[in-house]
Amino acid sequence: MESSSLLSPESSPNLAAPGDSELDSLPSPTGAKTLALLDLLSQHPEGLTATEAVRESGFTHNLVFRILKTLVAMGFALQREDNKAYTLSNRILDLTSPRNGGRSLVFCSQESLRKLRDKTGETAQLLIEVGGKGLILEQFRGTQSLQVSGEVGMRVPLYSCAPGKAILAAWNDDYRDAWYRERGKRLKQFTETTLHRRSDLERELEEIRSCGYAVDRAEGAEGIHCAAAAILDAYGQPLGAVTVMAPIARMTEEEFPQFGKLCRIAADEISRKLKHG
Repeated sequence: MESSSLLSPESSPNLAAPGDSELDSLPSPTGAKTLALLDLLSQHPEGLTATEAVRESGFTHNLVFRILKTLVAMGFALQREDNKAYTLSNRILDLTSPRNGGRSLVFCSQESLRKLRDKTGETAQLLIEVGGKGLILEQFRGTQSLQVSGEVGMRVPLYSCAPGKAILAAWNDDYRDAWYRERGKRLKQFTETTLHRRSDLERELEEIRSCGYAVDRAEGAEGIHCAAAAILDAYGQPLGAVTVMAPIARMTEEEFPQFGKLCRIAADEISRKLKHG
């Protein structure tokens, strides 16, 4: 699986170079520098100490210290006990999570994801689309001794995983055409089964629309199968997707319909919660 930080370099601008005086000319210099520090922390998932943040940002120690302490107090950052480094918290993900009628997608999905995990024994995840890629918003690790899992905040290509294909299948033609144009002539091939040709992928998406769920035949990583279903809003637009993943031996081709239907049930439950509470 292809991963990156929550605010990956490919999707977020470089808000500030060390000593960048342009930030002082903005309407709110402190606000701009706060965003710049958030961006800086996103590039260091292992964390940065206050001293390291001062060195890399070019801001004064007093300002960096005040901003970092404020981010921690408001829940946007955490400070590690072992080395006092600051890291981003998952609260940033809550801001990016789709909402419907004021209801959080993450909150409405947790019970259904837990049930999906308990029924299958396998890792269940909630994924949304951000910047043309999939972003893992929530995860319930499986109960088996050997598990397949990712990390919350991890980004993955849409076309090589079941939840991403479920989202692509639910998009209209114009939206999908724009996504293809951004990818270029060919999609990157990760394994022998990756659907890296548009014609092959489109045939698969048609099958997904027909059966109501998507599958991943080790298309993003060798030895891993997945099933998924899109979470739709009241207008049939995808808000995200629910997925369950397992080693091939525990999710065979013959078992895809079983796993797919369980994902479809979970996705529909979440859609109803978003609509009715």
